[in-house]
Amino acid sequence: MSSPTSLPEVQATFVAKRRALTLLLLTLAYFFSYMDRSILAILQEAIIRDLHVSDFAMGIISGTAFAIFYAGLGLPVARLADRSNRVRIIAIALAIWSGFTALGGLAMNFWQLLGARIGVGVGEAGSSPPSHSIIADLYPPDKRTGAMAIYSLGVGLGAAMGTTIGGTVLFFYGWRMALYVVGLPGLALALLIWALVPEPKRGLSDAQLAVQRDDQPSFMESLRALLANRAALHVIMGFTLTSMIGYGHSAFGPSYLQRSFAFGPLDIAWKIAPAAALVILAGTIGSGKLADHLARSGGLHVQATMVAVLKTCALPFTVWFYSTSSVTVAVASYMAALFFTSCYLGPTFSLIQSEAPIRQRAMWSAITLLVNNLIGLGLGPALVGGVSTLLKPAYGAESLRYAMFIFAAITPWAIFHYWRAGVLLKWASARR
Repeated sequence: MSSPTSLPEVQATFVAKRRALTLLLLTLAYFFSYMDRSILAILQEAIIRDLHVSDFAMGIISGTAFAIFYAGLGLPVARLADRSNRVRIIAIALAIWSGFTALGGLAMNFWQLLGARIGVGVGEAGSSPPSHSIIADLYPPDKRTGAMAIYSLGVGLGAAMGTTIGGTVLFFYGWRMALYVVGLPGLALALLIWALVPEPKRGLSDAQLAVQRDDQPSFMESLRALLANRAALHVIMGFTLTSMIGYGHSAFGPSYLQRSFAFGPLDIAWKIAPAAALVILAGTIGSGKLADHLARSGGLHVQATMVAVLKTCALPFTVWFYSTSSVTVAVASYMAALFFTSCYLGPTFSLIQSEAPIRQRAMWSAITLLVNNLIGLGLGPALVGGVSTLLKPAYGAESLRYAMFIFAAITPWAIFHYWRAGVLLKWASARR
């Protein structure tokens, strides 16, 4: 006669059955995060005219001020997530940033809009670290990158949908209504996550759980462990530089299309953004499946090398996009570059989670995001906006083109770090 099923086994089975739903809802939360974060890009020209601010000021609003609070609060949130209920943290955080996104529509000047975007940053600090930790618990290493790739769809699809919705509502009702429309639905999603997502056992999908300590490592223990892992440091550097370029470009991408190619908000919302979403979907899912296949056949180190190769393929198209005067060439090269550059998030998140000790996963994720957001998000939009402002007396509306071209030239530096991470991970694997 079989023994009765224990309560932990019943709970594990329930969590496993909810795995796909959990991934879907966490991806939707990440989607809302990037939609709320990125919507300012398509609204930017209208906000500049309405509130009388410069490119540099918009870079501060969309990048630096947001990043300081988003990144600074990530560590205490991750510390809390490594020892308490991660699902509740995500739901509360989602409600906070959604509410502040909507409040941005009430802003009457630079300072009020800045305060609302700081609130968005405070809320979004509670999203990614606990989500990464939950996904790593639900999916084993050989399926983790594919799951992380699906989760990372929230970045590109959220930005694309923010552009589509934002541009459409902007055209018909103005930029303030656009912030209400994208912000308020997040409150309903927060309730769904609270009600439907179970909290998984830590290390559920890892055989090494049995050798983990029961006590909670301190922040300094987590930091020392991360600093001792040279491969992880190179992944973080590659990630940070890639994000700095990406945040700078995405914050001013719609403005670049409007100023240099005479696109209207509806052109971007109804033509460019939907096409970009399809390209991102294909590139992200395809690269995630490829990364999982490479990990099974050649080891995790091949994933870092894959990112370096695909980013190298994207570079000439990126340069072409910011140097051509042809609309057709610009759009085609942008889509090609987007396809290849959408490869990096899934492998990056997966590599960090796979290298981290189980009870330090949320903290490693938070440290990664701290560095990435302070430098990538904090500097990217502000530097692009600052360079554009400095070049404006000489180049006029084309100043933004040259500022973004300069940023694209940083890409080989990021490629080197992903390549080096692959080399170090291969050496480490050979020694085991």
